Amino acid sequence: MGSYDDLIAEALLRVKEIMPWDLSRAIAAGNKPLLLDVREPSEFAMLRIPGSINVPRGVLEQSCEWDYDETVPELAARREQEIVIICRSGKRSILAADTLLLMGYTNVVSLKTGVRGWNDYEQPLENANGEVIDADTGDELLAARLRPEQRKPKST
Repeated sequence: MGSYDDLIAEALLRVKEIMPWDLSRAIAAGNKPLLLDVREPSEFAMLRIPGSINVPRGVLEQSCEWDYDETVPELAARREQEIVIICRSGKRSILAADTLLLMGYTNVVSLKTGVRGWNDYEQPLENANGEVIDADTGDELLAARLRPEQRKPKST
């Protein structure tokens, strides 16, 4: 039986990653990839990379296809165009990129380190109202919030 990290490692055999500074330079040079954020809507509302769209991983497959209630036309129409997939830390985006590759998308990459790395590189972030989120506030919003019951039990 594999773990979450095992799934990530397996997907990384197929998925290409880019660093935040690579994406920043590409955008500054006029490249316009589709920025696909696969976090949950509440995460996306708190802060996001400007210009990104939100398609949570739970509805990703239907969102990629025409004729479904969850179809996202910007995504369904871009099978050959560049898509940069984004999450909080760069793990969910790897799994989402792997899924898109399996579904026939040809130009998909994952943003290594995710929104956290983007924030660490002090690139622009905004909230749902389009207000700029500074790096310190971004750090607070992106901090892990594990409850005690979510931690691995200590062996006795």
